Amino acid sequence: MISLRELRIHGRGGQGSVTAAELIAVAAFAGGVYAQAFPAFGVERRGAPVQAFVRFDDKKIRLRSQVYEPDYIIVQDSTLIRDVNVFYGVKEGGIVIVNTEKPITEQVPPGVRVITIDATTMALKHLGVPITNTTLMGAFAAASGEININPLEAAIRGRFTGEMADKNIAAARDAYTHVRGVT
Repeated sequence: MISLRELRIHGRGGQGSVTAAELIAVAAFAGGVYAQAFPAFGVERRGAPVQAFVRFDDKKIRLRSQVYEPDYIIVQDSTLIRDVNVFYGVKEGGIVIVNTEKPITEQVPPGVRVITIDATTMALKHLGVPITNTTLMGAFAAASGEININPLEAAIRGRFTGEMADKNIAAARDAYTHVRGVT
């Protein structure tokens, strides 16, 4: 029996953390599990730290609190590690995906696996802008197994159209392939 799993996304306003949570939940639901996505805002301005959350379960999710003990964490901006305790509450055996080209060793709790990926460079390559949400969604799909790439691509195509959808799917697929190759 599958139990409740939780994802917390750390980003900055304007990076698409809320969109990422929504699209991950859509992809999970399309893959056959119940999912719930919701944001938490502090100061609502571009560049301010934001969090978004996703829950996954095989039965209806009735819990409505924020996520305090996530199984997974995505960090869209590695500078947040200096400002926010992004590792707070992560469960032992959890996976943390960080957008950085540098190794992350400090503040990592024991028993937590950190995957680093240069999502910014990938986003620039495919999208022409450093918005990493869809890139990190692909990395999450590969690292966690919570969502499959095909429902993820469908969720992206449901949000974006035409060339913008194609570019975001290419970014997600690039990250998916990269993480599958290193894990």
